[in-house]
Amino acid sequence: MTDTAIPETRNRVFVGIGLTSLGYFLFSCQDVFIKLLVEHITVWQILFVRSLVVLCGCLAAGGPPLVTATWRSPIFQPMLLRSFLILAAWLSYYNAARYLQLAELTTIYFAAPVIVTLLSIFLLGEKVPMLRWAAVLMGFAGVFIACDPARLGISLPVAMVLAAAFLWGLAIVLLRKTALRERTIIQIILNNAFFLVFAGIPTIFLWQTPTLPQFLMLAAIGLISGIAQLALYEGMRYADASIIASFEYMALIWAFVFGYLVWGDVPRREVFIGAALIVGAGLVIVGNERMRLRR
Repeated sequence: MTDTAIPETRNRVFVGIGLTSLGYFLFSCQDVFIKLLVEHITVWQILFVRSLVVLCGCLAAGGPPLVTATWRSPIFQPMLLRSFLILAAWLSYYNAARYLQLAELTTIYFAAPVIVTLLSIFLLGEKVPMLRWAAVLMGFAGVFIACDPARLGISLPVAMVLAAAFLWGLAIVLLRKTALRERTIIQIILNNAFFLVFAGIPTIFLWQTPTLPQFLMLAAIGLISGIAQLALYEGMRYADASIIASFEYMALIWAFVFGYLVWGDVPRREVFIGAALIVGAGLVIVGNERMRLRR
């Protein structure tokens, strides 16, 4: 590798890390609005309106030629599979949320980055160094300590969250596989068109007319989600899935921050210890990439 190629490769990795970190931050912002709305409006309706707003933004940017390019896209079928996996993960996660405490739910779900690392080896052929494995496991340990879960038995809700983590991990790996084959905006259109159709059917029967504040929050969810998807999809074009996996843990930190700012939740000491481990995992990834590419 030449001296000019090394900085270029390193910059691509850090751009990927930066974009995906932005994406996870925005998804955390989206979750705040969803948590505020879900007590009054069904998840189906929220997903339907969110997808509608994202699609309107994409079509406004690309126009009719973008529709034609999307229909002819070579990743049309893989994207449908990935969208189905994400939808199944959503349904499993939010149905399990009715029966588990938030700490239990979060801890189980954040097995997803470890699953991503495993699947990236078998499905993408990525080589995962030991230090990166250590960072992923350190991040998971941070989540475990921060949530301080009770002893969990084997139950249907637990199995549903594990299923959600596996489905989301598989979807992220497929995202990396398709991200290099098609433009980001086309991937976003295909993903949200799938959600629009499948969420639209139950929304017809469960529709609740939103108030003005609720309508504004629904629009904000669509706008934030669109930017978040753009950042995440673009980030996947620059960095390996096993690198990106560790930075998903940052969403937990944002969840605690927003919990304090919006609902006044004061984190326990274990939360700060866990957060330190999570941030440390991300720093290990960045530092490892710097040393590896310099060598």
